Amino acid sequence: MERVTSLSRIISILIQDGFSNSYHQLFKPALRAAYYKELTRYMAQPYARISFPAPTNLFINNALTFNGLLIEAENENIFYKNNYWFRASKRAFDIVFSLAVIIFILSWLLPIIALLIRLESKGPVIFSQERSSRDNRSFACYKFRSMYMNDDCDKLQTAKGDPRITRVGAFLRRTNLDELPQFFNVLMGDMSVVGPRPHMLSQTREYSELIEHFMIRHLVKPGITGWAQANGLRGRTATVDEMLNRVDADVWYLKNWTFLLDMYIIFLTVVYTLAGNKNAY
Repeated sequence: MERVTSLSRIISILIQDGFSNSYHQLFKPALRAAYYKELTRYMAQPYARISFPAPTNLFINNALTFNGLLIEAENENIFYKNNYWFRASKRAFDIVFSLAVIIFILSWLLPIIALLIRLESKGPVIFSQERSSRDNRSFACYKFRSMYMNDDCDKLQTAKGDPRITRVGAFLRRTNLDELPQFFNVLMGDMSVVGPRPHMLSQTREYSELIEHFMIRHLVKPGITGWAQANGLRGRTATVDEMLNRVDADVWYLKNWTFLLDMYIIFLTVVYTLAGNKNAY
């Protein structure tokens, strides 16, 4: 796989993917090929335990660039185009929206939250965790630290009454304020404002072996919020069926994406945030 040398192509990649992802696109062709090979391997695995209700066959239109995704189900053929319009328009909105949040909200709210976190417990204000992104790449996902420092943060999901959660952390989780630092991830190009939620690497490995076509959700950038979260599918996933419902919602989003749908999801997320996230603990 050759390095990208065309000036117009370099500019296009920078606009669509952001600086963080563009580094892999432009300067790491061997690593990029390895990502695509690994994702293709995941897609090709036979899954016998859990599947979508309708018999579904997945075909990758282009295994190297993932320009298209064809899902053939009962009585329907859906072609989701991961094309330049989709990626460029989402990237432009992500830059504008994340900058607005960082300048007008985080600029004054971050010092306040940082002070509250440090007054209650020792440790960094911003918690960084490796999570799965587009094409199954990993990236450092940022959150306000809501737990006491512990060794199980990358392995165990949060449970109700979890003693690791601080009092300030419980409030941040309930109001979704702990997710605000992810707007820096959006600005850097690791995430989008709207998309499938990123999971811990251990969860990706686990559920990719249990749920058919789980890796479809990795054809796009993960989001701060998504269609699953806008429909109340948020918080801890205690069973495979709960995760299956989220994957189903993520695939629906891929098939039905429009700019207005993203605006609707953001609106619903704001409503949920003001009401308080009842599933957060």
